[in-house]
Amino acid sequence: MIQGILIEGLVYGIMALAVFITFRILDFADLTVDGSFPLGAAVVAVLFGAGVNTFAGLALAFAAGAAAGAVTAVIHSKLKIPGLLAGILTMTILYSINLRIMGNKANISLLRVETLFKDIKEAVAPFMPGEYGILIFMVLAVAAILVLINIFFHTDFGITLGALGSNPQLITSQGMNPEVIKLLGVALSNGLVAVSGALACMYQGFADVNSGTGTVVAGLASVMIGEFLLKSNRIGFLTFRVILGSILYRALMFAGRQWGYVIHLTANDLKLITGALIIACLVISKYGKGLKLPRKGAPV
Repeated sequence: MIQGILIEGLVYGIMALAVFITFRILDFADLTVDGSFPLGAAVVAVLFGAGVNTFAGLALAFAAGAAAGAVTAVIHSKLKIPGLLAGILTMTILYSINLRIMGNKANISLLRVETLFKDIKEAVAPFMPGEYGILIFMVLAVAAILVLINIFFHTDFGITLGALGSNPQLITSQGMNPEVIKLLGVALSNGLVAVSGALACMYQGFADVNSGTGTVVAGLASVMIGEFLLKSNRIGFLTFRVILGSILYRALMFAGRQWGYVIHLTANDLKLITGALIIACLVISKYGKGLKLPRKGAPV
């Protein structure tokens, strides 16, 4: 039970990191996520079925997600369409593209296909349950992604990307093209989303064209929950708390499924729980600041 929550929290935590990049750093409301998540799952499901190497499949899934994000950015910047609508348009288009990739099938099973997670289970079988092996792999994989993201945001381009969301005029005044920077940022975000979708596909054992429904909402919930767990402006803590928020979000969803019957909740009410959770986070973040006590010596 616990290992399942942790694995799901880490897998979807990669997606939450991507949502953090667009919503918090770029200040760009990107709904492409709901389409790029199943895109990553569709790509690896088809490639694994064709015998493609696992890591090559993940790399191609990242590339496909990055391309989807780039399309959203181009629609937004070149056609002057609001970012929210641009994401919705790309998400809608991706539904048909994902079906095409999956051979016009809504669902592809990986039951008889060799995947990385199956190999891990077989490798650790003599020593421990397979779920623990997958958990160890996910901890290492997410740790590596966090390190790479933290290093990236300490580079000149990463700092520029961060500045774009808070002060676009500064980027323009420095002679840089904000449209190109935003395109690369949104592409990076959706590439990570696609990787998350690919890992979720391997863990669940199937790819489904509807698996991305509500993904961006779950990512936002994870980001907001993480913001209550850790208070910091350091990029290392900002990214780490997103992962913690994702794990706690999955734990809350598990609790809702496990004990929700007490208040007559069913699996159909999980979206209701998610929506209520985000509303609660927004209310607390809005009015919680007024509840803080003044610092010693500070004017009241």
